[in-house]
Amino acid sequence: MTEVPALTTTTRGLHPGLTRRQISMMGLGGAIGAGLFVGSGQAISIAGPAVLVSYLVAGTIVILVMTMLAEMVAATPSSGAFSSYAQRAMGRSAGSAVGWLYWIQLVVVIAAEATGAAGIVEGWIPGIPAWAWVLVFVVALTAVNLFGVRNYGRFEFWFAAIKVFAIIAFLVVGACAIIGLIPGIPATGVGNLVAHGGFAPHGITGVAAALLIVVFAFGGTEVVAIAAAESDDPAHNIRRIVREVMVRILVFYLGSIFVIVAVLPWNDMTVTEGPFSAVLATLRVPGVDLVMSLIVVIALLSAMNANIYGASRMVYSLGERGLAPAVSTRTSGAGVPYAAVLASVAFGFVTVGLNGAFPEVVLGALLNVVGSTVLVIWTATAIAQIILRRRADRDGEALPMRMWGFPWLSWICLALLAGVIALAMTDATARTQLLLTLGLTAALLGVARLTREMSRPGVLKEPIDPRA
Repeated sequence: MTEVPALTTTTRGLHPGLTRRQISMMGLGGAIGAGLFVGSGQAISIAGPAVLVSYLVAGTIVILVMTMLAEMVAATPSSGAFSSYAQRAMGRSAGSAVGWLYWIQLVVVIAAEATGAAGIVEGWIPGIPAWAWVLVFVVALTAVNLFGVRNYGRFEFWFAAIKVFAIIAFLVVGACAIIGLIPGIPATGVGNLVAHGGFAPHGITGVAAALLIVVFAFGGTEVVAIAAAESDDPAHNIRRIVREVMVRILVFYLGSIFVIVAVLPWNDMTVTEGPFSAVLATLRVPGVDLVMSLIVVIALLSAMNANIYGASRMVYSLGERGLAPAVSTRTSGAGVPYAAVLASVAFGFVTVGLNGAFPEVVLGALLNVVGSTVLVIWTATAIAQIILRRRADRDGEALPMRMWGFPWLSWICLALLAGVIALAMTDATARTQLLLTLGLTAALLGVARLTREMSRPGVLKEPIDPRA
């Protein structure tokens, strides 16, 4: 049996420095963002209390995708994660397209997060313009990412911990309100789950429409697959990390949404505008607006910090595989791919500048283009896992971690993703985003094919299995 060499970038320039706890919190921080604190209100307004079903379905998809990723990470840790696995399974062009698609998405989102956080902080201190706050955030978080992965991990750990603490506090306060433990406020019970048109006031259509919003809220969890390559024992750590992240995210998401739809009528206008603020205001928690604004800013900056990290590691991995300029592989003495960090931040900052020059045009258009990236990446991950697992089973390869229920659960995951894509095609806004993202993916595939013969000599290439 011919051995297929494993690709790993952890031994070439990056220095292992992340702990299991830090990576776990990074996964939580990536998924618990402004989409939960603010965006969940829109999903509730569409599906009513049945939005819990939408979150459960989306959570199931994420659990399956993350388990597939964990199997591949345990076998072959790589800072390119799903891009590397797509390349191993489907070839150079697929790996290149997935990697660049992910990078483009992150640099655009970095710009959106910096702009969003600056807009909120500008309201607190009107004398300083938003662009100045954007500059402060970009410089500060770039510095964090340049000071070594160990320091980055500590910083992101506490960033994420603040969000986790806020969610836990919300769940405790909400539970007290439901059972009547808050002085002066009668118990809300769970009557609101069925009192305003029933549990599913808009039927299965509402649940399906909300799913389109909800599924994107879980985007960001995949950063743990990238970060695992910079831990001391990726194969061992990834198992516990995925389990911890998935359980906690489901508890936090489903628990928070349950509290919201139990405490307040789902059709209350304040829920749509800001569900967490609406609940806390109803329960007479002082300083609600300031507290929630502060949490949203922290959520945005935490996600921005994680996205700078993810974008830099992805373009570094692309460079390692000869799919990006050689300069992207340069690292500092601390093992930081500084050129990749600066390139990722620079493109994000250019986007912010364009947004300032052409407000409500540039950034909105770019976000539309990358709006469905998560669906493409998750689908590529599922396909890669099926191919690589079958290849390993055929060759009798002993994998450190094997996904349970293979191949049935893998195919179920693909079917669920296909269902979400089909739903997206029935909604005008989602259809536009999906088609634009697919168009960008096709363009990246075309560029990869055109540059196939231009790979640099002497660079680590993804091994091609002659038996595949």
